[in-house]
Parts: sequence; C-alpha cells; structure tokens
Amino acid sequence: MLLRNITMAGIYIHIPFCKQACNYCNFHFSTNLSYKEKLVQSIAKELFLRRDFFENETIDTVYFGGGTPSILNEKELHFLINALHKNFDLSMVIEFTLEANPDDLSHEFLGILKDTPINRLSIGIQSFFDYDLHFMNRAHSAEDALNCVNRAHDIGINKISIDLIYGVPNMSVERWEQNLDIAFSLPINHLSSYCLTVEPKTFLHNQIKNNKLPSLDENISEAHFMSLIRKAEIAGFEQYEISNFAKNEAYAKHNTAYWKGEKYLGVGPGAHSFTNHERSWNISNNHEYMRSLENNLLALEKEELTLQDRYNEWVMTGLRTKWGINLSEGNEVFGSDRINYLQKQLQKYVEKNQIVVENDCLVIAKSARFLADGIAADAFMV
Repeated sequence: MLLRNITMAGIYIHIPFCKQACNYCNFHFSTNLSYKEKLVQSIAKELFLRRDFFENETIDTVYFGGGTPSILNEKELHFLINALHKNFDLSMVIEFTLEANPDDLSHEFLGILKDTPINRLSIGIQSFFDYDLHFMNRAHSAEDALNCVNRAHDIGINKISIDLIYGVPNMSVERWEQNLDIAFSLPINHLSSYCLTVEPKTFLHNQIKNNKLPSLDENISEAHFMSLIRKAEIAGFEQYEISNFAKNEAYAKHNTAYWKGEKYLGVGPGAHSFTNHERSWNISNNHEYMRSLENNLLALEKEELTLQDRYNEWVMTGLRTKWGINLSEGNEVFGSDRINYLQKQLQKYVEKNQIVVENDCLVIAKSARFLADGIAADAFMV
C-alpha cells in the first residue's frame, strides 16, 4: 500500500481471448474468437466512459494483459491504442507492455509492434521443454520459445520479460535448472517465475481430484525455488519481488506500482481497478460486458476498503518485495496499535533470522522467501 500522495498511475487492458486453454489457468478468457472485434470495440467504449477516472495522477504505464493480447490483429491493436490516446494523456508513459505467446511473435507481428508505442514484451514461455509444454497444453513449442526472444531482440525490442513455471509434475530439479540456464542465456532483462498452483475448476484440478495426476509436491517446488534464487543471482538478476527478477534494475514498473499501492484503471471483462480507498472489478462475462456497454453502462462492482483492508494489503504486498514494509510510515497511516500488533506477530521470524530489520523496514530474508505468503498471513488482522 502506497503511503504517500498518489501521483503516478497505470492502465491495464484485459484481452479475454486465448487460442486454447492451459490446464492450470483460471483467468477469465474465451477460446471463441468469433466476436473478438466486437469486444475490442466494447473495450474502447469503456475507455471513453472511464476517461475521468484519474484526477491529478500522471499515467506512466500501460499494460495489455490477458488472456493473450498478442492474439489481436494489427487493426484491433491500433484501434485500442488510438482509443487510449483519445481518452487519456499518455505523454508521460515510460513503460508500455504487451503480454504475448511465443507462437504469435512472428517477424510480421513484431514488425507491427515496432510501429506502436509498445516498448516491452512479457512473453509466456513457461518452459523450454516440449514435454512440459504439452503437459500444460500450451500452444507453442520449445523451438518457438527460443526463437521468439531472439527475434524480438533482433528487431530492436530491448525490454523483454519471460515467464517460467516451476513445481510442474515430473519436472526434476535438473530439468528446471536447464530451463533457467537457457533463460539466462537469452537477451532478456526480466524474469517472472511462478510456482504451479492447483486452481479450482481447472483441468489440472480435475486431473488431480480424479487421481489421474499426483498432488503437487511442495518439497520439489521449494527445491526449484531455491535453485531459481541461486541461479538468478549468479546471472546478475536481482530478486526484487518473490516471483520477479530483474537485471540492471529493469523492474516491471507497472507491476511494481501494484505492489506499492499506486492507482490503476482496469478495462475489459474481469479487469480490476484500484484507488487508495476503493477496489472495483468488471463482470467476468464477455457477452454481459458487451451488452452493458452497448447501453453506455459499466458492468462493475465496487468495494470500499476499510483501514484494516488497507493494512492487510500493505502487509501482504510489501513483504513480497525487496523494499519490505516501513514501520514509521505504517505507524503514521495505520496507527501504533496495528504496528505494535504487526511487530509482535512477526517477532518470531525476526528471532529466526527469517525477517531482517533494515532502516526501520521489515524485509523477508532470502532463505525464507518461499514462506512469504504464510509469514504475511500471520500479521493480518481479521
């Protein structure tokens, strides 16, 4: 949670389409592309209706997420970018990210991107091994994964992040470390790496529930995570958030703003928006979303954030980052009772050197970062 006057802000646009469903994914998307153009027009309508969302904030990041934003064609991409420019002042944007799948990043598509403000790619590689990709039901091959990064770099895109998933069934520590070696040999400056989790109502959940796959092994996941930290450090990548690593401080500015509690607008079905006191989210139904906007109505719900809500979010997000949580700032915003409670709850981790105190900040030690969510939960107020 940001503990100063909010001056910077971001825009997130959710593109809810994919070619096929990954077996672990519970994000909102559809594989029916027949109405993609119509939904893109609805997103542009929402941008118009929410053009007054920001007050005195400067928009410094734009992020196309999904789903699979790289599934947009040239016409749709330019249409949305033009809609953004018509409704918002983007003159101060320093980071414009597009999430992409490797199989979409052809020479032709990358050439299209060069004629847009997009200056950063977040590529969903997940693994450099066909065995893992087949297991996850990814649409690309290991060869696609390798080639797309080099193509993007060669065409002049120098802000490249890739995603990898660890904790995959039957993925040995050796194969995971090979994944990392390949990743760090490529011209990237950012890596996001996530532990495979079993989300309700996914194909993976059903496979495990019906005993067609074994339950995920937390010990293997932890071994993968510790290898990740070690190899990233050797390669010169700093772990600045539990799942995110950057070279030469090439932090993901858009996501960092989330962790620091800055204001953002989320547009598209299922997208979330945030201010210091309120959270809102759009309906996760593409057709209901489009019907509402045809009538110039926003299909969203809102939640007022109490001081306790804000405290819990400040703890959760802050402890995941290298910056930790600042006790003096927390005391100013949340009061001494909450900060005394926080220190009491986390004292056992300080005594075990799992949390260190640096410049009046509580920061989770490298050896305990795999436990970050559980540590944060111990300090929540309910």
